[in-house]
Amino acid sequence: MKPALLLVDLQHDFLRAPGLEPPAGEVVARAAALLQACRKLQVPVIHAWLTIPRDKDVRMPHWKRANKWACVEGTQGHATPEALRPVGSEAVVQKTYFSAFSSAQLDAALRSLGCDALVVAGLYLQGCIRCTVIDAYERGLEVIVADDAVASDEPLHAAATRRYLTDRAARFLPVHAIAEMLAGHASDSPTAGRAPPVLPAMWLDGGPAHRDGLRGLTHCSPACTSRELWRVPVCGEAETREAVQSARRAWRLWEATAPASRGRILRRAADLLEARCAELAHMAAIQVGKPLSQAEAEVVAGVEMLRAIGRRSTGGLKARSGANALVRRRSLGVVAVVTPWNSPLGIPVGKIAPALLYGNVVVWKPAVPASALAHELVDMLGAAGCPAGVVNLLCGDASTSLALMLDSGVDAVALSGGAAAGWCGQEVCASRRMPFQAELGGNNAAIVWPDADLEDAAGKVAEGAFAFAGQRCTANRRVIVHSSCYDTFLDRLQKAVAGLAWGDPVERTTVVGPLISLEARMRLRGFVERVGAIATATLAPHASQQGCDALVASGAYYPPTVICCDEPTHEIVQEEAFGPVLVVQRARDWDHAVALCNGVRQGLVASLFSHSQAVIERFLAEAQAGVLKVNAGTAGVDMTVPLRGWKSSWVGPAEHGSCDREFYTRVQTVYGGDDQPSQSE
Repeated sequence: MKPALLLVDLQHDFLRAPGLEPPAGEVVARAAALLQACRKLQVPVIHAWLTIPRDKDVRMPHWKRANKWACVEGTQGHATPEALRPVGSEAVVQKTYFSAFSSAQLDAALRSLGCDALVVAGLYLQGCIRCTVIDAYERGLEVIVADDAVASDEPLHAAATRRYLTDRAARFLPVHAIAEMLAGHASDSPTAGRAPPVLPAMWLDGGPAHRDGLRGLTHCSPACTSRELWRVPVCGEAETREAVQSARRAWRLWEATAPASRGRILRRAADLLEARCAELAHMAAIQVGKPLSQAEAEVVAGVEMLRAIGRRSTGGLKARSGANALVRRRSLGVVAVVTPWNSPLGIPVGKIAPALLYGNVVVWKPAVPASALAHELVDMLGAAGCPAGVVNLLCGDASTSLALMLDSGVDAVALSGGAAAGWCGQEVCASRRMPFQAELGGNNAAIVWPDADLEDAAGKVAEGAFAFAGQRCTANRRVIVHSSCYDTFLDRLQKAVAGLAWGDPVERTTVVGPLISLEARMRLRGFVERVGAIATATLAPHASQQGCDALVASGAYYPPTVICCDEPTHEIVQEEAFGPVLVVQRARDWDHAVALCNGVRQGLVASLFSHSQAVIERFLAEAQAGVLKVNAGTAGVDMTVPLRGWKSSWVGPAEHGSCDREFYTRVQTVYGGDDQPSQSE
């Protein structure tokens, strides 16, 4: 393979598009990292720019109809960010329509370079990237799209495009994987020296199942990134089909099992989980970097959840309605469960247990860093009495999740993840018209009012923002402080942050551990660097402490950082950093404070620190989030009561507690017949 890198339409006018996902700063940073890798490896680089000459109106017809002018030659909007500017002999291709092949320049450049493959990054996935990839495919080129360095202002359309192109014309890989591939030591190649162990690719029909010849991914310790923990095979369509067919074979027998028996199995699983609490917490500390005390709390919460769900009555699933109708609830069938790494036991238990209670079977695809713990959990469910095939496990990456959701044997999808995963799941489930439930994170704010106990508020916000390095969907991302107490609160917040123990997650005193990976740290560092002079202050008390440099050198550590930024539209405010960064904003009055609280697209959790009943009532009436807290940080929820975010934090019905029945069962009305309501079900 002789590749070239093609950067498409990474120009200021396009990067200013509202609603761009990923946001402009992030996509530019990832494209710049890919560009630097290609330059270092001497991979040819081609820049494709849409160009409208000043003296000739060659705008596309739909631009003319909308009277839109953009990317006019010689303007600032036509230019590309400094980090992406061409250097040396790098070719610049001018285009006026969607595809970079719309002029003869790109064909000529590729012929002169002798390239047979194209790595593509840029804007917009649903338009110019799509057309460029299809034209490259038509020319017989191998195409790789940098999945985290392409963006769109129509993310649902982009999700459909990604699926369409994956099926036909291109591979989608993250920037770091492309860089490794171009360097000749891709992540699915044997590692130098002693190879790490390989996990089973699947848990199938009640036991681990290995599959040869699959692409693999290596997972490294977050606290010591030079230590390779294991390799995870990436299951594809064939393995997915096996797992789904196994689950479907088990479904009818499991659905016919008495609900009381299903509940007893869940309670036995709780006992097994409880007996291994210390061991599993230690595994979580090493494998995902979750501080030991927090990992233990997660296991305990999982035990309590299993017991609560196992005790839950399924009575009321049948009810007589009218003179001749019976309304009953039936299981969905095969539920695909897709879960993240940050709560490797708690989130899966919260989805799998209610699915099983209501007679469904599960095919589970955990995130790569959580794969080893996932095998432990399905083993415990089997030991507790789950028949073979009732819970099957698939290891893999995003392509595995997509294959699972697309499998015709799947009847519903329950997912927790980021925005991209949500758009993907929403598009697939809409195309198949099947139930979809997704928790998609939060950019959570706490409001601090002058009558609050400021020291208590500072301590709770600091812990909520930085515990587990801020890698929780409910973590405090923002804190909005009334101007009259702003300076006092900020001083107490800085002291509270400085008092948080930062270090090795296996140490019981540690509160703030590492990020999950070096890639996550690189992303977070970019967020902070791009704030620049917009921030009125940046506080990182741990950065000057002894041992900071050693931690950062050994693992994916980033010091807890407080950024004071009053610009409500800035990326650092609008985007979920998912790391140890807290944004502090000053509010003039209540209306300003609640506008800042609600001024992001997410709406998972919001909290208020105040003892004024009038202020509390206004907060409860005006805050736009699915979970509201008073005199508490945003982090943490009781997973035995309903949870549902608002706005872009959620898709579909709520999960947990009494709401589980609404998603994991479907209504069926029977007219006539002898089927009578049973209170024992």
